[in-house]
Amino acid sequence: MLADTYALGAATGVEGPLLFLKRTVNVGLNEAVEIEETEGPSRLGYVAALDHDVITVEVMDSTRGMSLADTRVRFHGERLQFSVGPDILGRVFDGVGRVIDGGPPVSATETFNIDGLAINPAMRASPTDFIETGISTIDIMNSLVRGQKLPIFSGSGLPHDELAIQIARQSRLRGSDVGEFAIVFAAIGVPFDTAERFRHAMESSGALEHTALFLNLASDSSTQRLLTPRYALTAAEYLAFVEGRHVLVIMTDMTNYCEALREVAASHGVVPSRKGFPGYMYSDLATIYERAGSIKGVPGSLTQLPILTMPSDDITHPIPDLTGYITEGQIVLDRILDRADIYPPVKVLPSLSRLMKDGTGENFTHPDHPALANQLYAAYARAVHVRVLASVVGREGLAGIDQLFLDFGDNFEQQLVHQKSARTLEQSMEAGWELLRVLPVSELTRLDDEQIKQYISAKPE
Repeated sequence: MLADTYALGAATGVEGPLLFLKRTVNVGLNEAVEIEETEGPSRLGYVAALDHDVITVEVMDSTRGMSLADTRVRFHGERLQFSVGPDILGRVFDGVGRVIDGGPPVSATETFNIDGLAINPAMRASPTDFIETGISTIDIMNSLVRGQKLPIFSGSGLPHDELAIQIARQSRLRGSDVGEFAIVFAAIGVPFDTAERFRHAMESSGALEHTALFLNLASDSSTQRLLTPRYALTAAEYLAFVEGRHVLVIMTDMTNYCEALREVAASHGVVPSRKGFPGYMYSDLATIYERAGSIKGVPGSLTQLPILTMPSDDITHPIPDLTGYITEGQIVLDRILDRADIYPPVKVLPSLSRLMKDGTGENFTHPDHPALANQLYAAYARAVHVRVLASVVGREGLAGIDQLFLDFGDNFEQQLVHQKSARTLEQSMEAGWELLRVLPVSELTRLDDEQIKQYISAKPE
């Protein structure tokens, strides 16, 4: 296909983000196009559907004011591409990879299809090694492993944006050169003031130097929203698998992505499934989440931390439900903890990192890390159970040991979950040991005798 193939005067109609053309040229599905008019800037799009007579083009910019008579469509002869190079770090892009920070264009050395690299599943390496986020409830209880995809389930009004910024600022690989680690931050369908907050936070902290920032605004078209994570992940794949960096991709808010998917599917006439979302949403999300991982023989890795808001705080909603099937665990934020002024309001018991065992313990974090996490989980689970009992009989009606666990639960939330600043892994572990020292040794069934002697019975220095 020639890159200068034109369809002039073929436009027959516009409906939302869709442009309909008479099929006068031979084109392929998902082929990139450029839409030009006599006046005004050109628009980008791609071929979304084909039949014998009609070409349906999905336009990535607003179609408002488009004149059908003056419209000319140029077909690129290839799928949507993103040109990347080493200097994408420190730059700010819009949702479709266009520079918006006022600087020069990126000096491109490679061009990639935004749908991702084709990776042989047999060449995938198992995720290993620990990424320190500075958040105790993640680092100790639900550790993030390099190459993992670990979503954060939040709710409307909860501080997930602040948590995303904090993780982007302070995440690191322990014992590695700073230059080996990079962040790709994608804001999807966010208001302008939120996007500026992300930009300012990254610039003021110096984190932008090792970050590529993609900002898709709520005022942008729904089509752009569908492409933003793909452009961001294309940049991440270049940094990981070409430059050999360990890349953490933070994407917020994937609920906005799914809402755009529903809107575009409805405009295509797709028969809706649960809650009006298209039946192919599972496979569509998989094309995004499954781009995380490591490749055998390649030094880099790509780790994902997608953030989504659960409609009506419903964890069984199709968006978190399908996300949970594809990814390897979840971090759940809790509205009750948020109302108690606990930040970050991580609800520990339903949170889970399925790959934690592959990146913690001896040779990764600390030999006693897994035992500490298990004991904290067991003690806090009992504390939550005792709270229910106390709501019926009152504190005075509890046995002495149950009162200790009741106090442990309060201290756990106030001293470990709640944190005003970043903690190193060692600081988080010491906070955990300190909490366990108030419980009788007989109740610490997840610790061995040596761990009890070293951390519980011995007085801290």
